[in-house]
Amino acid sequence: MLRNGVRGIGRGLVVLAVAAAWLAVAAFGGMAQGQLSQVQTNDSAAFLPSSAESTRAAEASAAFTESEALPVLVVLEAEDGGALEPSAIGDVQPVVDGLADLAIPGADPAEGDPATLGDVLTADPVVVPSEDGEALLVPLSLDAEAADATLADDESVVGAVVQAVRDALADELGATADSAGEAGLLAWVTGPGGFVADLTNAFGGIDGVLLLVALGAVLVILVLVYRSPFLPLAVILTAVFALCAAALAVYHLADAGALTLNGQAQGILSILVVGASVDYALLIVARYREELRTVEAPSAAMRRALRRSVEPITASAGTVVAGLLCLLLSDLASNRSLGPVGALGILAAYLAAFTLLPLLLLVAGRRSRVLFWPRVPRVAEPGAHAVGRAHDEPAVAGEAAGVAAPAHEHHGAHAPAGHPAPAQGLWGRLARGVGRRDRLTWVVTTVVLLGCAAFLPTFQASGTSQADVFLTEVDAVAGEEVLADHFPAGTVQPANVIVAQDEAEAVVEAALGVDGVVSAAPYTGASAGVPTGGPASGGAEGAPAEAEEPVVIDGNVRVDVATEAAADTTEGVDTVERLRDAVHEVAPDALVGGAAAETLDAQDAGTRDLRVIVPVVLVVILLILMVLLRSVVAAVLLMLANVLSFAAALGVAALVFEHVLDFPGADPAVPLYAFTFLVALGVDYSIFLMTRVREESARIGTRDGVLRGLAVTGGVITSAGVVLAATFAALGVIPLLFLAQLAFIVAFGVLLDTLVVRSLLVPALVHDVGPRTWWPSRLARAEDRPRRA
Repeated sequence: MLRNGVRGIGRGLVVLAVAAAWLAVAAFGGMAQGQLSQVQTNDSAAFLPSSAESTRAAEASAAFTESEALPVLVVLEAEDGGALEPSAIGDVQPVVDGLADLAIPGADPAEGDPATLGDVLTADPVVVPSEDGEALLVPLSLDAEAADATLADDESVVGAVVQAVRDALADELGATADSAGEAGLLAWVTGPGGFVADLTNAFGGIDGVLLLVALGAVLVILVLVYRSPFLPLAVILTAVFALCAAALAVYHLADAGALTLNGQAQGILSILVVGASVDYALLIVARYREELRTVEAPSAAMRRALRRSVEPITASAGTVVAGLLCLLLSDLASNRSLGPVGALGILAAYLAAFTLLPLLLLVAGRRSRVLFWPRVPRVAEPGAHAVGRAHDEPAVAGEAAGVAAPAHEHHGAHAPAGHPAPAQGLWGRLARGVGRRDRLTWVVTTVVLLGCAAFLPTFQASGTSQADVFLTEVDAVAGEEVLADHFPAGTVQPANVIVAQDEAEAVVEAALGVDGVVSAAPYTGASAGVPTGGPASGGAEGAPAEAEEPVVIDGNVRVDVATEAAADTTEGVDTVERLRDAVHEVAPDALVGGAAAETLDAQDAGTRDLRVIVPVVLVVILLILMVLLRSVVAAVLLMLANVLSFAAALGVAALVFEHVLDFPGADPAVPLYAFTFLVALGVDYSIFLMTRVREESARIGTRDGVLRGLAVTGGVITSAGVVLAATFAALGVIPLLFLAQLAFIVAFGVLLDTLVVRSLLVPALVHDVGPRTWWPSRLARAEDRPRRA
């Protein structure tokens, strides 16, 4: 008795320690979650490998100037679109003269923040009229390093500067993108700095709106699943605490420079943690409910449930982590860091599911069954048989729409030995249907999926312009269009070529011969990157009339090449690609850099990542499946099924994006992320199914085992799939092309895996193949009932 008392005290101390640890994680992790935006890096140049040509060009180019500039461009146009009034410059000039004295909102000079715009400007702003007399341009040159800093209120300097300029134009001129004041002028703030500010604003919803939408959707689904006021709260709390743990780890690693966190990765982290936490919780709760029908003590039922859940959930988490860590092979820091960021999220979800969730479910001690109210599971009477779904069985999300609940499961003595229990309900009927027509089922399903996958080659993932990134109208995009109508937009961020001094003349000549190039000239120390009202000097017609001596650094000169199209457009990137080819023909060692070159290198790196990472992910997950299922055939079947599912999802996405949503294309990272998530997460549901099928096959044979496994896991796995799809769909609330595309592909793909691959294709294949599914394990040699013709 004394020993039992000591053991009880020990267990109590462990419980208290675990509870205290999670409360500490919630306290510090909650603060870290709110501070993740401070350690974000959304500059694409920072993601490029050091070996990229544009990176090497940027390093060499830095020696030619004292500081790197980030242009912010103010464009003003007459309200009616015609010629400006003669007084327009006089109206604008006083406002421009006062810009340097504008206070930066949110800045705290006592904390070292810049107090005014003048503190971050590298040159005095001027008013430049367009050659056609219909627009004015005010270029603001910000110190790039200062603009990338964070203010005391956690906002970025560039975002605060852009907002201050927009407010000043509205207050003093009445000029915005939508309304003109007494001066009759419309105004936009654009350029690279404007795009960064608007992109930061778009990501601003990640901390609050995205998480609320995801948790709200999950809560609604859980209420429908459990029809209980308590269980959904326990599951949601598990997800929230797991997210705090993940945020705490990611924040400190990003702050220390160990990984690169961007806005996309932060949004994906939130969705991944919430989705995985809820999925694992659903499986544990389902097992716990089963055990509550066989034992009286909730603590004993929980121990049994955890023992039976640990293998499939560990395999599931390990598969996703392994797939995500394959992203470490990426050339892009943004992709490379998503691997450990996502892996930390999955690890946090796993730990919360196996430590925090049991605490929450056993909080009432021996009365913990009450958390299932009003459908409280009771210990079944010996010999009792259920018909249909038990009164305490959870409903499945979407039951009202025709997705019925799982059949009541029979246990041990409740079913005759050696025979599958008589499953009822939708999943029982579906399992019997698959058993009767297994070959027809998997053949028809495969043909349908192949039909969807046939559209895969039409998926365009060669990159998009920066203006296409936004799904809503933003000031920077509209302003860029106005800028291109009146000024040579390519001079804002010219391409630059670092070349030996004796080869500079040949490079200039080669550059001027490239279609889309409007000027090329060696850098002489004068301010570059500001569009002018007239034709750019050194244009296609030839070199400047009066040449100045170029700046020479270590025997190299910098040649600035202005393009007709803006650097952040697909046309500008195509021009720089042609420029590289032309320059390398006359100067093989020359380096071509600039914003467009960085975009080109990022797209090339993304394409390379697809070729390298996809095969590695397939091999890694295949090996995990072989070890888990102790079968080569089963692992190959699951991988083929899930690869086909991914291809079908991407094919459907190609149709939807091009013909329904009219998207302009996709970044190469979209199919890479979609593949990594869908194959890893899609295999999850097959793992949940097949581990149960293997367990049943050892008792009652493979063909009966797969039907029983499908019948008893159908409800909970479908619920998990619907939850995960809903959480990924929540990414669509962020009005950015990349996240919207990823949200659709992953959400649709998860539903396809859950409802088609795991429910029809995999069970039908296993039923048709029979015991050979488990080759080369001993189960492959077990006797089994013959397949029905």
